[in-house]
Amino acid sequence: MATRNLTLDTFEGAVNGDGIVFVDFWAAWCGPCRAFAPTFERASEQHPDIVFGKVDTEAEQQLAASFRISSIPTLMVFRDGIPVYAQPGVLPPAQLDQLIQGARDLDMDDVRRQIAERGTQPAS
Repeated sequence: MATRNLTLDTFEGAVNGDGIVFVDFWAAWCGPCRAFAPTFERASEQHPDIVFGKVDTEAEQQLAASFRISSIPTLMVFRDGIPVYAQPGVLPPAQLDQLIQGARDLDMDDVRRQIAERGTQPAS
């Protein structure tokens, strides 16, 4: 599956379902974003069971602001509607592969228990 462009209108539907969603916050003027794009695209092709979405922070400023994106590229990972990772910076292919495996290996019952214990709600 190739990457999908996510907008304010499509973002919530993409990340709030079951499964794993990787979101790359980027901008066309950003050199590191352009450098990371082929790695992200290759991962989307190698893992068709995972949704890979891209948010253009210039076109979707409200969406970027709602997640307090202050540095790009920023990669976020959602699993079953719960944000489980958010970090700015470019990841080399091997690190992205590790992150993908880590998202697959998460014990979501444990994640939900930890959220309940902290009394926090997942970001949406």
